[in-house]
Amino acid sequence: MKRIGVLTSGGDSPGMNAAVRAVVRKAIFNNVEVYGIYYGYAGLISGDIKKLEIGDVGDIIHRGGTMLYTARCEEFKTEEGREKAVAQLKELGIEGLVVIGGDGSFRGAEKLSELGFPTIGVPGTIDNDIPGTDFTIGFDTALNTVIDAIDKIRDTATSHERTYVVEVMGRDAGDLALWAGLADGAESIIIPEEPFNMDKIVERLKRGHERGKKHSIIIVAEGVGSGPEFGKKIQDATSFETRVTVLGHIQRGGSPTGFDRVLASRLGGKAVEILLEGAAGQMVGIKNNKEYYQSISAALSEKRELDLELYRLSQELSI
Repeated sequence: MKRIGVLTSGGDSPGMNAAVRAVVRKAIFNNVEVYGIYYGYAGLISGDIKKLEIGDVGDIIHRGGTMLYTARCEEFKTEEGREKAVAQLKELGIEGLVVIGGDGSFRGAEKLSELGFPTIGVPGTIDNDIPGTDFTIGFDTALNTVIDAIDKIRDTATSHERTYVVEVMGRDAGDLALWAGLADGAESIIIPEEPFNMDKIVERLKRGHERGKKHSIIIVAEGVGSGPEFGKKIQDATSFETRVTVLGHIQRGGSPTGFDRVLASRLGGKAVEILLEGAAGQMVGIKNNKEYYQSISAALSEKRELDLELYRLSQELSI
């Protein structure tokens, strides 16, 4: 294999640039040309593709977002669209592809492999919701962004003796809410993977208030419901002054943490390594701090399991 492509797709996550850098430099180290595909699968279909040199990925390892940009692409979901994409790759002599993104991006990579085009997936999403890897690129940075925001919210919650509801991202995965809640000592953490009882949440708030607690933090994962709705229910049930913060897209931005930079470098390098060895339709991941790979179809058929031990611990510590 003498020529490969790389693209980022779906929602951006901090560390994607570090992964792109790793793919480009690992490939060039092995005397393989690399082509950057701009705007994800949309750019793949339209031919928005450019050869990348070592200098093109200089000074990006510390930057959030993605230098290759990203976009949603409905056309790629059709067989005709995917055939156009493969035709673009073949016209440029590109023999393999690395796709950096979340589950939707992985499904696209799987479809390309089914068409006979060797494709490797690298997990990049703040949600940490890809089965087959302990951590996804961007999760740690987003987690630290949430922790920093809640630390600041707690300061004002203390000053005004208020209850705060904080809505965080995560779609159908509660990892971001759970880890942030445990790290910040939240009184309640509401996640999609576990049923919640509003009466018990209210009871815990009242119990804390009776023993002199001046403020409380409740974290809600967006996959469960709306933060403002939870805030209204809590204020109506307790009469405690309640405020709501929806953190939104600030969770996706910012300079990636050291952990995410290293993870992205490891997984980007591993993706090139197995692609050059002849792998196709595989995803790279990390298990017990070791890089490994498995088929994308096998990974996506698994159910992503939340660490319920962490959830139980959070409940025990928030008495």
